[in-house]
Amino acid sequence: MPLPVVVAVDPASPAARAGLAPGDEIVTISGQVPRDVIEYRLLSDEADPEVELRRGGLDRVVIVAKAAGEALGVEVQSAVFDQVRTCDNHCEFCFIYQLPPGLRPSLYVKDDDYRLSFLYGNFTTLTRFTESDLERIIDEGLAPLYVSIHATDPAVRTRMLRNKRGATSLRWLRALLDAGVEVHGQVVVCPGVNDGDTLVDTLTGLLDEYPELATAAAVPLGISRYSSEPALRPHTQAEAAAVVRAVHDAQTDFLAATGRRVVFAADEYYLLAGESFPHAETYGDWSQHENGVGMARRFHEEWHGRVEAAEAGGFFQSVDGAPAEGYRAPRGAFAGSLAPGESAVTLRPRRRAPITILTGTYGAAVLGPLLDAERPGVAEVRAVENSYFGGNIGVAGLLAGNDVAASVAADKPGRRYLLPDACLSNGRFLDGVSLDELPASIEVVASDGASLRRALDAA
Repeated sequence: MPLPVVVAVDPASPAARAGLAPGDEIVTISGQVPRDVIEYRLLSDEADPEVELRRGGLDRVVIVAKAAGEALGVEVQSAVFDQVRTCDNHCEFCFIYQLPPGLRPSLYVKDDDYRLSFLYGNFTTLTRFTESDLERIIDEGLAPLYVSIHATDPAVRTRMLRNKRGATSLRWLRALLDAGVEVHGQVVVCPGVNDGDTLVDTLTGLLDEYPELATAAAVPLGISRYSSEPALRPHTQAEAAAVVRAVHDAQTDFLAATGRRVVFAADEYYLLAGESFPHAETYGDWSQHENGVGMARRFHEEWHGRVEAAEAGGFFQSVDGAPAEGYRAPRGAFAGSLAPGESAVTLRPRRRAPITILTGTYGAAVLGPLLDAERPGVAEVRAVENSYFGGNIGVAGLLAGNDVAASVAADKPGRRYLLPDACLSNGRFLDGVSLDELPASIEVVASDGASLRRALDAA
């Protein structure tokens, strides 16, 4: 089994005082071999753990002097040390199949691992789930978990997953809920496959069969220009409006039966349908924020200071040892997204320079009306066309550096550019372009409403 490798050590941490260094392999902690960062955290949380290290082919044992619950102070290269449980489904809408060539190898890994569901909010279909997985989740309290449902009709789910176990694997969802595990679900809605009456039946089935679900989101499929599935297509405006109606009707039923709305539609549906976003109070605790549910409304609330900036989903994202951005991200010394209110500024144009906010097409549809109402004339909102992925991809988090470069290349010098940090991982876009390779100076701002407002107020 591969060993966890230390990639960064906090210089003020117990690990640094004990002599741990980047490149060290952790063989055991207190005599036990951790399978993943969950076990790593539990073992390293104890007082004065005994850590067996491998450095340069030689093993040594160190006692790390620390209090129980005190962070060890290292970052390891991966969230899972034994082996990521890969997905054996072949969903036609899977975005992994639609990625362009030349990206980081980790981006092409299809996972279906409940541990990554717990750690980072990844959705699992449960088709490779086992009784021992259930036991560990219950014993160690690994919740919340995130489950891809797609359809409650076994035949439809089997067709969508292209896996015969799709018909039966939701029995594990029932078992998790019976054990009191908090579970959030999602339905990727594909036109002509599981929309229309099938979606209505699915939402009804959630209430009938899984009323204990914490939340369930209806989200649209993303289609890049690399898709090889001829039957896939984006939603029409009428279809998007029908999804919104179906979700709102289901919310009414859930409220009457459980006192909770439970089901939500992703923001993209309201944009596609040309409808207003629901009020903030309808989103509850914003549990599916990272899944594109309530992002626009929450941005408005953050802008006005009515709520704090949302944190990224996944329990272990800020926990000692866990890679900060998920197992797909390139590793770096405690690198991650900007904290709310923080900005990474390169050479800045003069004060009162004209401002352009660069974002995806969906972000522009939200920001444009907000700034017209709140800060008319203060900044231009520019939707950067995503030529890299193509298709219907319009979220800021999938913007490529070359597309951003093309957007600003013809501008006159002296303009101030603001870019949401969701576009970047360790200072690079998905296509590998870094900020300093762009033809203009870019100011990166945390992707919440309060941070953008402060950046504009400082102009």
